[in-house]
Amino acid sequence: MDFLIIGTLLGLSAGFAPGPLLTLVITETLRHDISSGIKVALAPILTDLPIIILTLFILSKLSNFRAILGIISITGGFFILFMGYQSLRTQKVAITPQANHGNSLAKGVLANTLSPYPYLFWLSVGAPTMTKAINQSIQAALAFIVSFYLFLVGSKILLAILTGRSKSLLTSNAYLFTMRFLGLALCVLAMVLFHDGLGLLKIG
Repeated sequence: MDFLIIGTLLGLSAGFAPGPLLTLVITETLRHDISSGIKVALAPILTDLPIIILTLFILSKLSNFRAILGIISITGGFFILFMGYQSLRTQKVAITPQANHGNSLAKGVLANTLSPYPYLFWLSVGAPTMTKAINQSIQAALAFIVSFYLFLVGSKILLAILTGRSKSLLTSNAYLFTMRFLGLALCVLAMVLFHDGLGLLKIG
């Protein structure tokens, strides 16, 4: 399993997918400037570490329970499949103007902390993948975590820059094509997680 590729794919998919944080990145960029959008994009780096540590701790306590790990892997497969489905159905990013003002980074941290997606991702997909990578080598684990956050944050920063320069970007054919391609790749990854889960459950 190439953890660099998995981290890159998951990072790009999460980075480009419409959601609360991406909406805030774009809203802050349009309301203020590109630097405000970039500040919001950096929020996962500040908020995700406790989530990662907690989910890895939970999984370490379940290491001898193959059936539970199998169920988690299959659950992760459904979560990734849902992400793929959403990517395939992406039409445009709807932005609802908000009246609140304040520090863009603080807004991003709050939005990411209160969103269920980081918790769901790390419990069902991120932590199990990270555990497999650690069991292989420290280099594999670093390849996964670094590539994931590099492309997660980097893609949102890229969108902030491009949105600041072209407000029509998120309805362009290039954006829609990218989301459809990532959606297909996520569906393939979901099948891998299903296979791993069924193996842990000794089914098939």
